Amino acid sequence: MISAIQWVRQGAAAQHPEKFNFDEKEFERINRIASERLGDAKVDLNAAQQAAAMEVDSDSEDDGQDNDIKDNIQMDDKDDDEEGNQGIEPTSFMNRKDLAYYANDDEDPYITLKKDDEAEAEEKEELEVLPTDNLLLAAKTEDDVSQLEVYLYERDADNLYVHHDIMLPSFPLCLEWLDFHNGEKVGQEGSGNYVAVGTFEPDIEIWNLDVVDAMVPQTILGQQQSESKPKKKRSKKPSAKYHVDAVMDLSWNKQHRNFLLSSSADATVKLWDLTNSTCVQSYNHHKDKVQSVAWNPVEATAFLTGSYDKTICVLDARSPDKATSWKLQSDVESLVWDPHNPTNFYAATEDGIIQYFDVRQASGAEGGKPLFILQAHDSAVSALDVNPRIPGCIATGSTDKQVKIWNTADNRPVMVTSRNFELGHIFSAKFCPDAPLELAIAGSNGKVHVWDMSSNAGVRQVYGQ
Repeated sequence: MISAIQWVRQGAAAQHPEKFNFDEKEFERINRIASERLGDAKVDLNAAQQAAAMEVDSDSEDDGQDNDIKDNIQMDDKDDDEEGNQGIEPTSFMNRKDLAYYANDDEDPYITLKKDDEAEAEEKEELEVLPTDNLLLAAKTEDDVSQLEVYLYERDADNLYVHHDIMLPSFPLCLEWLDFHNGEKVGQEGSGNYVAVGTFEPDIEIWNLDVVDAMVPQTILGQQQSESKPKKKRSKKPSAKYHVDAVMDLSWNKQHRNFLLSSSADATVKLWDLTNSTCVQSYNHHKDKVQSVAWNPVEATAFLTGSYDKTICVLDARSPDKATSWKLQSDVESLVWDPHNPTNFYAATEDGIIQYFDVRQASGAEGGKPLFILQAHDSAVSALDVNPRIPGCIATGSTDKQVKIWNTADNRPVMVTSRNFELGHIFSAKFCPDAPLELAIAGSNGKVHVWDMSSNAGVRQVYGQ
């Protein structure tokens, strides 16, 4: 299944992505991250074994004997290697004598296929991203394996294919593209090409999309372990500095580009400063899982949150204790500001309803009545997007497998067209930022489809494209 998709605008990606450079510095990062995750896994395993009253002493002894045998074999292999390559001395890796590397591939006797300039040029051409190309990101899970598929969309050739992919540690729930340099690239001039990924894990991973075959994220936002092998499982106690449960949604501030908002199943919203990868503010105004969060497109410090406690809140990031709230009849599924009327926003709920609000109609801390209420689907509205370039054009998708286009001009919503693309339950639908009548759709059957809406007579009649 595909749980989330996200477009990358034309020109944002590097024309020639770089290959991941596996050096000693990257090895240290991988080793640290792997140690933290392995430590958590060991704690979970020990807890499960103790709960089931399992006897593991004999297994531990066997493991020790196996390790002794493996160590002896490795030492024998090392002796053989040294005898066969006495003229070349490998360099120790991370000061470990059992790990070594050669200064270059020419000296390494195990590398028999030398570099081919023609093959490298061909690979570079295959990975090239033209300024007219879009990237389309898809968070996919199949057979309990999760990955981020980076599609390249060639509009003129109507060609969509996987350019490269990234392995993810857990089931992905949300994606957010951003161009602010972070991690080790903080302070670098120009704009980057990154994606923040929220999963069932409490940490947020930010990946560099201009690096192919990357093994570790550019940076991780969340609890930092003080030991390489933690002895205790991460606490589920709420914290002001990091999430302790699944990350449900993400929103990047396009005006203050170093700020990222995240909402979580721990009932909190966190504000992250990407210049140092730390949480600078925690918001605790909801009482249940926070499903959706969104920065206002004009007011740089205002944002929306929607929760399973059936409330929507508008806050100013500078005043965490002051919120205007709306009480709904069902759980919030998605919130989207209207870029053409930035004081208004759309709310999609689990009962299939779309509501349209104006924040100016609030009375004190209580939100006003909706400008309209639309029964969009018979099941939950699991996908919602507002066309960034055509006023009054929104797309909805549902677990009823339908994708619908609506004309909301004059606050009188009318359905323009409805389609079933055989994608299963629809979980995400996004308008292309560079082509207003192209809509990317994905759902439970694990496929991505780009719909050219201009091929529909009803769409052409209403929007005149």
